[in-house]
Amino acid sequence: MAVYLPNGSTVSIASGYGAEKTISAITNANPGVATSAAHGFADGDYIDVVSGWARLTDRIVRVDDATTGTFELEGIDTSSTSLFPTGGGAGTCREITGWTQLAQILDSTSEGGEQQYWTGQFLESDREIRIPTTKSAAGINFQIADDPTLPGYQLAKVANDDREPRAVMITLSNGQKLLYKAYISLSLIPSLTVNEAMTVGVTLSLLGDPVRYAA
Repeated sequence: MAVYLPNGSTVSIASGYGAEKTISAITNANPGVATSAAHGFADGDYIDVVSGWARLTDRIVRVDDATTGTFELEGIDTSSTSLFPTGGGAGTCREITGWTQLAQILDSTSEGGEQQYWTGQFLESDREIRIPTTKSAAGINFQIADDPTLPGYQLAKVANDDREPRAVMITLSNGQKLLYKAYISLSLIPSLTVNEAMTVGVTLSLLGDPVRYAA
């Protein structure tokens, strides 16, 4: 039975980044192989990728099969030249060198990501048709305990203030990992409901779909 509960899952925000490395090319392959001179990455490292390919840029990817000048983008299939035009994948990447847990989450909801459509009807037809266009902007909302002493709270406040997107890792209780890149907003006004824990809201404004790894 492939049904899981989120109980025991953790949410972590990137708290450190390495130096920016240049990606001179990425192959059309499954998985894609990036060329980056003296990148210094090791298998299992997580990197923030900025690429000329819209389907790849702003995604958080795990490194695999690293050599001196190349590495695989684990789980990223770039073999389609219509989605990933040949020669267009060059860009930059940075290693994520540290994570800080966003602790004491009391509630979580998601929003957006719905498929949008163009709807129309030809003159000679007696019915409408619809064609998928884009998907609406998506986000994840957390309610966390109002405790400004926690490192995760403090990092969320920094991210709220500097408006720089950060990597976010959700580690599920079964070991799977969901990786996002998101703008992080923090509400500094705590809830004040009688007989309920004081909470503040943390919102992740996602820049794309997650990259998911089995473990």
